[in-house]
Amino acid sequence: MKELTVRPDIYRFEQCEDFAAQFALGKDDLIITNEYIFEPYFGSLHLPSQIIHLEKYGTGEPTDDMVEALYRDITRPYTRVVAIGGGTVLDVGKVFSLKNIHPVLKLYDNMDNLEREKKLVLVPTTCGTGSEVTNIAILSLVSLGTKKGLAVDCLYADQAVLIPRLLEKLPFKVFAASSIDALIHSVESSLSPKRNGTTLLFGYRAIEIILNGYREIAKNGPDARFSLLPEFLRASNYAGIAFGNAGCAAVHALSYPLGAAYRVPHGESNYAVFIGVMKNYMELKRDGPIDRLNTYMAALLGCKKTAVYGELEKLLSHLIERKPLSAYGVTRDEIVTFTDSVLANQQRLLANNFVPLDRDRILKIYRELY
Repeated sequence: MKELTVRPDIYRFEQCEDFAAQFALGKDDLIITNEYIFEPYFGSLHLPSQIIHLEKYGTGEPTDDMVEALYRDITRPYTRVVAIGGGTVLDVGKVFSLKNIHPVLKLYDNMDNLEREKKLVLVPTTCGTGSEVTNIAILSLVSLGTKKGLAVDCLYADQAVLIPRLLEKLPFKVFAASSIDALIHSVESSLSPKRNGTTLLFGYRAIEIILNGYREIAKNGPDARFSLLPEFLRASNYAGIAFGNAGCAAVHALSYPLGAAYRVPHGESNYAVFIGVMKNYMELKRDGPIDRLNTYMAALLGCKKTAVYGELEKLLSHLIERKPLSAYGVTRDEIVTFTDSVLANQQRLLANNFVPLDRDRILKIYRELY
């Protein structure tokens, strides 16, 4: 039985110019990035690459419309994609490494036959996505009103590059949302039926780094994060390895309709449903992997095992407020729509649930979070 896949080679640099030199960034590269990230760190290098600033095509989660517009604007051939940015940029970069990417919706009709055509280098600038080491690209499909994932091995990067200083300009709210996403990656993969001893090493270590960092921030304020950025980036990478092998589950599945319908940032939409999903898991099954996970987190949080999710929510409240679904504009009728959308579109994720959640249970979770 396969124990672990870590497909891209992982590099780490202290300086962006060292990365640019060693990877010989040049005219045959398509660099997908954001201007506010790229210019302060790479602008002075005057790279001859074709550079696309993704914010010109929209903000928020990546969409099929965004990819189509970018596709029309590429002006010359390229042999390598270098994506430098957060989850949106990395996921779009993965798509542009494929052969025959237009029209985008057709990619989902024939995933087994997708092919990589370009080399792919992924450089994360947040500490949450873990996308640099996974074979998954998530897009909001505007015409379908949902988010769906492409999950095929040809989406693994050739190289993943970690440069901690690229996180320095992250606003605190973005840091919070992205790192909570990494925490949820770790928790969900640690409960997945596809977990194993090796994925748990990465998942549990990521949880430890993140929760210890949050306690430091809760004690000393938001600026305490700056000295912790290398560790948070490492934790995000570890979490990516864990969920890239064991998978995410109901938290991500239930968050997708909220993110797609109301453009809620991915980490925030995950947090909106996280505690609700975990409490419902506990109602259905308290022993086994969830008991071991709760014991581990309770030791890190300094609380009793029975209080772990209350203490976790209290700690996370120092970073970001958890809002009810109604605060985003969700209506009671939409809860039913969201439930049916999850069942219709997110079976890839639901297959990794700690325990099965039927339609009534998913509807119950949404109602409790409303």
